[in-house]
Amino acid sequence: MIPKVSKAIKGQQLTSERIASYILALLGILALILSILYVSSILAFTGLSLTFWGILLLYLRQEKYVKSRLLDSTILSSLENLDKIVKELDYKGRAIYLPPKYMKDFKSGIVYIPKEEETEIPSVEEVSKEKTFSKNPQGILITPPGLSLTNLFEKELGTDFFRTDLPHLQKNMPKILIENLEIAQDLQMETQGNIINVKITDSIYKNFCQEKEKLQNICGSIGCPLSSAIACALTRATGKPITIEKDDISEDNKTITIQYRILEE
Repeated sequence: MIPKVSKAIKGQQLTSERIASYILALLGILALILSILYVSSILAFTGLSLTFWGILLLYLRQEKYVKSRLLDSTILSSLENLDKIVKELDYKGRAIYLPPKYMKDFKSGIVYIPKEEETEIPSVEEVSKEKTFSKNPQGILITPPGLSLTNLFEKELGTDFFRTDLPHLQKNMPKILIENLEIAQDLQMETQGNIINVKITDSIYKNFCQEKEKLQNICGSIGCPLSSAIACALTRATGKPITIEKDDISEDNKTITIQYRILEE
């Protein structure tokens, strides 16, 4: 079972958060169905994002224990669909997490995936058009899988990451993941110039790393929900674009090592 997030209260009525979770998930499923009927990539991306947010809010904020394999299988299907879409569109570049200045709402987040492996980051004006496909340079703009988890981190910390800096994030991230949310048993974050190395032990998301063959366009680029959430937090704290350079798991399947790079614009 995954660690306890909060206490279960038997017979408790639906809270506004749970209702919102159900609505998001249902809207996401509806958008996915419509994307199939109308062959629309935009509807597909919207559906995946809404479904993921709804599921994540439901399982992380519900006041009960949830088996980790249930959490894995539920989120895995959404990530597999996202992986297939990226593959079919033949977007080969490494995912780039864009900082808050690219967005109208600092609580939102955007991952830019270039069409080609080597390309420049789109301008703020291009991203502000809020379109799925970027034309100059060519690429796609999607919602990060870990965005809602990042917002949950900020809620637990009681501050916005874009109001802090990297040392503050480095100091407080272990407390959020280990003590507040009990997502992992240990977390270490070290910086070396523009490289940030993160080591996470006994994470509830560790099983995603065993699905690398199914998620070739996710693992090591866009990232699983947890590595994606940390990337979103890093873009807010540094104000710089972030890429996930490596995402490995130890042989005993207990320790995840993620390497992030801060990009200069």
